[in-house]
Amino acid sequence: MPSAPYHLSTSAARADALFASPLQRCHEPSAGQVRQAIAATIGVYGARGCAARVAQAYGEHPDTALTRMRWALAAVASAFGSSQTEPAHCQTGRQRHWIRHAI
Repeated sequence: MPSAPYHLSTSAARADALFASPLQRCHEPSAGQVRQAIAATIGVYGARGCAARVAQAYGEHPDTALTRMRWALAAVASAFGSSQTEPAHCQTGRQRHWIRHAI
């Protein structure tokens, strides 16, 4: 059975890749670091792989995944010239642990 078509906007794909990357908000990454992390993560997992990692994180840790995605969306908007709301704070302790091992 063929898989369903998968369409993802460029902005959403970038946010998914940043979410799946090891980059953390507490590192206060520059726009260049955000763009580099996105490119590297897409290079490793591809857009679908990044989206799958986001889905896995939302299934396993929905409370912290939401916070990380808010940060990723804001960081992508800032790095690529759009405005967004203030990013959420960095994951700490156990929350950071699952992000590091989920990717």
